Amino acid sequence: MIRRFGAVPERSIRYTRRPGAYVILPYRGMILLTYQAAPFWEFQLPGGGIDLGESPIRALHREVLEETGWSLSKPRRIGVFRKFVDMPEYNLKAEKVCTIYLAQPACRIGPPREADHSAHWVPQNLVPSLLKKNSGDQHFMTKYLRRARAG
Repeated sequence: MIRRFGAVPERSIRYTRRPGAYVILPYRGMILLTYQAAPFWEFQLPGGGIDLGESPIRALHREVLEETGWSLSKPRRIGVFRKFVDMPEYNLKAEKVCTIYLAQPACRIGPPREADHSAHWVPQNLVPSLLKKNSGDQHFMTKYLRRARAG
């Protein structure tokens, strides 16, 4: 069973399953986050939906580049969670199945390509509080930081 974070699904709503790939990108005590200004503002782990026929790793590379302008290397799956959300930009009620990876930032290619997104290097100790709107991202970030501190 996949752990759920966030709102309890409403029984009267039919949710569309939407798989996605997201990543923790640490570098020298900082973490690369994406800031999404619309339709709702929030900091997020970079990543997003996996298109039909696309592999999770390919989607991860594409989404990170679109949202941050960075490439990544050595992605390693560290967990998965699900959440039930309203996605007004797609006119969709979704069950998002979010696979989380840990990877290394490789190279800044350019600015983010996705509208209303910007990339931010954030001191790692501040990241969990910035991810408070997404308790799944926050959970995996906190878990990563505990392991990193332990050595």
